[in-house]
Amino acid sequence: MNRNVCYISLFLLLLAVVSCSSEKAIKKGDKLAAIMEYHEAAKEYKKAYRKVSPKERAKRAEVAWKLAECYRKSNSPVFAAAAYQNAVRYGYPDSTALLHLAGTQLQKGDYKASEKSYRQFLEIAPDNRMAQVGLQSAIQSVDWKKNPNRYIVKKSKDLNGQRSDFCPMFVGEDTTMIITTTTRKDASGEDLNGITGQKYADLFLTKLDEKGRWQKSEKIESDVNSEFEDGACAFTPDGKVMYFTRCVTDPQYPRYAAIYKSNRSDASWSKPEQVVISRDTLSLYAHPAVSPDGNWLYFTSNMAGGFGGLDLWRFYIGASRAMEGVVENLGPMINTEGNEQFPTFGPKGELFFSSDGYPGMGGLDIYYATVQNDTVWTVANMGAPVNSNGDDFGMTFAPGLYRGFFSSNRGDARGWDHIYSFFLPETVHMLRGWIYEKDGYELPEGVIYMIGDDGTNSSFGVMNDGSYSVRVTPGVKYVLLGTCKGYLNAMQELAADSVEGNMEYQLDFALASITKPVLIDNIFYEYDKATLTPESTASLDELVRLLGLNPNVTIELGSHCDLRGSDKYNQRLSQARAESVVEYLVSKGVEKERLTATGYGEGAPKVVTKKLGEKYTFLKEGDVLDEAFINALESEEQKEACHALNRRTEFQVLRTTYRLYE
Repeated sequence: MNRNVCYISLFLLLLAVVSCSSEKAIKKGDKLAAIMEYHEAAKEYKKAYRKVSPKERAKRAEVAWKLAECYRKSNSPVFAAAAYQNAVRYGYPDSTALLHLAGTQLQKGDYKASEKSYRQFLEIAPDNRMAQVGLQSAIQSVDWKKNPNRYIVKKSKDLNGQRSDFCPMFVGEDTTMIITTTTRKDASGEDLNGITGQKYADLFLTKLDEKGRWQKSEKIESDVNSEFEDGACAFTPDGKVMYFTRCVTDPQYPRYAAIYKSNRSDASWSKPEQVVISRDTLSLYAHPAVSPDGNWLYFTSNMAGGFGGLDLWRFYIGASRAMEGVVENLGPMINTEGNEQFPTFGPKGELFFSSDGYPGMGGLDIYYATVQNDTVWTVANMGAPVNSNGDDFGMTFAPGLYRGFFSSNRGDARGWDHIYSFFLPETVHMLRGWIYEKDGYELPEGVIYMIGDDGTNSSFGVMNDGSYSVRVTPGVKYVLLGTCKGYLNAMQELAADSVEGNMEYQLDFALASITKPVLIDNIFYEYDKATLTPESTASLDELVRLLGLNPNVTIELGSHCDLRGSDKYNQRLSQARAESVVEYLVSKGVEKERLTATGYGEGAPKVVTKKLGEKYTFLKEGDVLDEAFINALESEEQKEACHALNRRTEFQVLRTTYRLYE
């Protein structure tokens, strides 16, 4: 026989053997995948893929697709991305492969590649909402990663074992005990989970010791743990009832998760009973959470009537018989075309949950929802560092605090979950300032009254140097009144920023004396006239505000000229200027009876105060800037400064009982 003919025959025989072998592996993988044994199915598809020739492009693409689906469903995005890439490369006809490739690239944190894949898919299906969300995620995640918020996240050393640990939960309001779900070696049973390849999960209890350290986790020795998958628990507010998820396996049929409950008696838990939420036995019910009032059991399900894959629902568990058996979907303001899972509640009653249906950083991101007017939900992403390109889920909060634990598989190529601690450093917004005499010094006897639109109504004194410091609440509007005996009240307003970071504000109170003339700053008249210039309105408007704040006060408006010009001219000009000020104040609503205009001409030269002497070193307290004093000065600059000080408009309180007894 011809040698070449022999070689060809042998080659064809080998191809037949390989083809038969690959078909056998594919069929076995199909059978395992049908009952959700994705980890085991992936092994078979991987064998088959290696045995299919690259020339058999269609078959290789199909096997790569099946392998990718198993990796995706068993939460191995790194391997899934590579398999989807092969499916696309070999021309798999379903464009969903490209969509899932983009999603797994997002989970890997390869945002540029993910953006490219999403754009390619949107050219095929421009109206696909999940692809639109994915593209937005790939673009936005870069900014989230570069600009993390104030949350501090750390991997827990004490709560993690050598396998997956996830869904930590404080036992009611007791923060000294935490129950976690884990697949570590001492979990019950001997079988491995066909989806994850790890042991079936159990519930483990960890306690806090006297030094504030978490002790070694121990399996809960009761019927809450079984040979099946048990975990993702929640508690009633008093910690006496535990709800948890159990997945019963069946070698012939797909598994469906169900919710069970167990009652606590001292340190033990009763035999669990299934919570029958619906007659629908072909849907899953998982990830329970109890509302803060204890009346509702929130959960995840794919039951009919939802808006996508997995939705968030709630089931009434309160005492009202009229509400017994009520089941409600949380609606389209919460649920998306994607998957909403792992509900829990925050310190202020916010609903926290994980989803892949909103713009996020990859995989499941954690979101929080607040309700307005009992009907409208507002959903927001928690951002980095709480969220990552991996799956982030299963939060628990210490009562009243933005502090606790959550789960994530970030940075683990195997897709294993681990527990992370988180806390939000307290935001401190401080208001500081001084109370002092206008044109003078601090007033240590001052008192400040503060009213806020959040109900704040308080008062406090100042320090010996006239300073004060008080904490304010972000987003609150305040009105503050500065007071001191012998001085007019002064008011300030503050709208505290709603920014999360620390902030500091300053408001000073310059109080006008009741017993001494008070200079009105920045009053200007046209040259050689009594007409006020536009630059004067700011100071005069402030005086209007001061008079409104002190409605029982009457004042004299006194205008003064410098020593240049005749006495008669200066007297007439100063009187006209004082009357101009009165006219302006009256035009702004101040009663004319509260105002007296007096022109002093050059007859009342400025007397230097201690504060003024500190500003002008050639002057000292008590100096009278009359003609003799000014003429004795050597510098023309000094003389001009004194003339400017003499040209002034002041107000003087005449009485504080205007209409007080009417």
